[in-house]
Amino acid sequence: MATSIRSIKSLVPLLDRVLVQRIKAETKTAGGIFLPESSVKELNEAKVLAVGPGALSKDGARVPMGVAQGDRVLIPQFGGSPVKVGEDEFHLFRDSEILAKINE
Repeated sequence: MATSIRSIKSLVPLLDRVLVQRIKAETKTAGGIFLPESSVKELNEAKVLAVGPGALSKDGARVPMGVAQGDRVLIPQFGGSPVKVGEDEFHLFRDSEILAKINE
């Protein structure tokens, strides 16, 4: 079940959570041929929109986040908490669930 909110700007992740939006796969080939939606798969690549301040360690110190706003990351195919804003869908993942950061 997806949570519905009015504006993505009003959503602030807590602790070690990361708000991401999946990057949509190209619907057009390099030669200019348009692909039907049924043949386009979801990518595991996403853009980080917001990050929480980090989890607390056992001694109360803040653990720094592994990603920052604006990073491109690889996320698991399944999991995360879906958040729907209008027609757009976003996901909340824990920092430890992010598979990799993509450096350009």
